[in-house]
Amino acid sequence: NNRIVGGEDAPDGRWPWQVSLQRFGSHVCGGSLISREWVIVSGMCGVTPLNNRIVGGEDAPDGRWPWQVSLQRFSRIILHPNYDSDSSNNDIALLRLSSAVTFTEHIRPVCLAARNSVFNTGTKSWVTGWGAVKEGVLLPFPQTLQEVEVPVVGNRQCNCLNGVSTITDNMICAGVQAGGKDSCQGDSGGPMVSKQGTKWIQSGIVSFGFGCARPNRPGVYTRVSSYQSWINSHIPSD
Repeated sequence: NNRIVGGEDAPDGRWPWQVSLQRFGSHVCGGSLISREWVIVSGMCGVTPLNNRIVGGEDAPDGRWPWQVSLQRFSRIILHPNYDSDSSNNDIALLRLSSAVTFTEHIRPVCLAARNSVFNTGTKSWVTGWGAVKEGVLLPFPQTLQEVEVPVVGNRQCNCLNGVSTITDNMICAGVQAGGKDSCQGDSGGPMVSKQGTKWIQSGIVSFGFGCARPNRPGVYTRVSSYQSWINSHIPSD
């Protein structure tokens, strides 16, 4: 299968927190529902215009599933104050929805990694999105949500592979040495999750990479656990 890159169609209802940020009806970025009123995305996706809308329900871009729900527009954008678009450090933003959503079997929030969480090298992780299936090749019709499993790559090794000083402590990497599995353009802002016991925990936000699924070029994600204090300062616990 040549999806997300190197992934496959996601089973119905498996990733109920996945949302699509859309501009004029077209998918632009992924995101994660973290409460009834808030979505977490990358900083790059958070700087998009307020006339965008957010759609949830997993197969949102195509709109063919009965549980698709339009989350309308978002009413507020909180971009991390230290977001650096050049280095992608602090690549995180919060979007407040214009109205609260009702949780269902197919629309639920994801748990965020706690402060000081550790995701060891090799930790099995899943990345989801409607992005390109390879560099420059869009996800074909019917645009079914894609999923791919990738292991965590330690920051030291990731720095060696992607360039010294490229990776900060606010980032987490994942990928396979041989390449062939990765997030790609259009997946930005979406979640990387790992299963801990019976719970799925979001460890990363799709941030950047050097191409897509290239050998020895793991993808780079915003490390969610580094931002728990910042997130909690803006979002009251439900």
